[in-house]
Amino acid sequence: MNTATLPPVALPAYDRAGLTPGIVHIGLGNFHRAHMAVYLDDLMAMGEARDWAILGAGVREGDARMRDALRAQDCLSTVIELDPAGKRARRVGSMIGFIAVEPDNAALIAAMADPSIRIVSLTVTEGGYFIDATTGAFDPTAPEIAADAAHPDAPVTAFGAILAALKARRAAGVAPFTVMSCDNLPGNGHVTQNAIVGLARLSDPALADWVAANVAFPNGMVDRITPATGPRERALAERFGLNDPVPVTCEPFRQWVVEDNFPAGRPAWEKVGVTFTPHVHAYEMMKIRILNGGHATIAYPGGLLDIEYVHEAMAEPLITGLLNRVEREEIIPYVPPVPDTDLNAYFDLIRARFSNPEVADTERRLCLDGSNRQPKFIVPSLRDALAAGGSIEGLALVSALWCRYCYGETDNGTPIAPNDPNWDMLQDLSRRAKADPALWLGLESVYGDLKDNARLHDVFGRHLDRLWSLGTRRVLQDYVG
Repeated sequence: MNTATLPPVALPAYDRAGLTPGIVHIGLGNFHRAHMAVYLDDLMAMGEARDWAILGAGVREGDARMRDALRAQDCLSTVIELDPAGKRARRVGSMIGFIAVEPDNAALIAAMADPSIRIVSLTVTEGGYFIDATTGAFDPTAPEIAADAAHPDAPVTAFGAILAALKARRAAGVAPFTVMSCDNLPGNGHVTQNAIVGLARLSDPALADWVAANVAFPNGMVDRITPATGPRERALAERFGLNDPVPVTCEPFRQWVVEDNFPAGRPAWEKVGVTFTPHVHAYEMMKIRILNGGHATIAYPGGLLDIEYVHEAMAEPLITGLLNRVEREEIIPYVPPVPDTDLNAYFDLIRARFSNPEVADTERRLCLDGSNRQPKFIVPSLRDALAAGGSIEGLALVSALWCRYCYGETDNGTPIAPNDPNWDMLQDLSRRAKADPALWLGLESVYGDLKDNARLHDVFGRHLDRLWSLGTRRVLQDYVG
């Protein structure tokens, strides 16, 4: 094994034996371990937050596998920063335990009911909040929610477990913990509150009122590109001399912006770069529109042109030309001002991050779950541009590229494996929309009332027809000019 060119792995710069738990985090995926856990690790290295260690938790089968892997290495996470100037690896020690993953979540509920836990945080993915796709509100009819409402003492969801723990704390006279979403959702605190209060109303309206009046749900914006772990990432950990089945790789950049709403206390994260502000919504819209909208913009042309990696897509002038024009003409003009931030400079930073060859993020990952991401990351910009009478040529083209991708074949005829929870429906609709593009815009869960917008129908239909008759490359050439 050749490790001569790699720096030594940084170990926790503090004695973990003296740490005590203050946070339960549900959803121990790569993002959490490269983001919140790292910020806390940095703070602990300064000799602070020793009573804020993390207990990992989960409610899914994959969480049980992660628990086994992390407990086998004393809950240390390998985090490798993929800086083009030189990779760096560290062992993050801010998590000190992982709660047993059980069907009724009894162990998780008991842990959260403990008075020492003052924050319960979550990364359960953007699609894990039981949001009605049509209304955008909490969906009380979702099967898992209905099951938790019928059996509140043996919940299957993270929200049911949180609610059961809050109920136990109320009964014991213990102050509630703060519930902090770390998922990439607009108003993620409000969304989480709606899910937990909405669930409570189904079985215990008085508890719902108590939660609404007493539990804090701070909004936050999180950002760090963190690819999925596969053979490449495990091999990289081995190059550092580590035998870790679940290493995390990530870009050097990270950002966390949070409302300072923690009645039960919080770590002094501001000392390690976290921004506490009442203006989270402004940072959040900037990130969702410019970064996530940018990801959606480069995803589907790359997928259709058989490009595997994001940095390779950024090396294709037609794709960067599409990105630059869509962002500067149709996205950035409708993003409100952000404190101490130049939006065009922020976009330049985003382009550099997308172009980092060390991250090796995949186009397929960016294409994943378009039915959930398009209405959050693209349609709001489209709506604003239409309302202002501005250009929608680029955004409508992005939407047409998504439709074309869902057909299930690249321009070269390579089959595209299912890549959306609603893939079968989307593929069928895409195939019918080839002859009648208006059918695609009938996706009310994505386009809402824009499904009847005549201008959108005209531009989208023209782009989709040309994608089929001329191909992605030619359409991009004509658009970029």
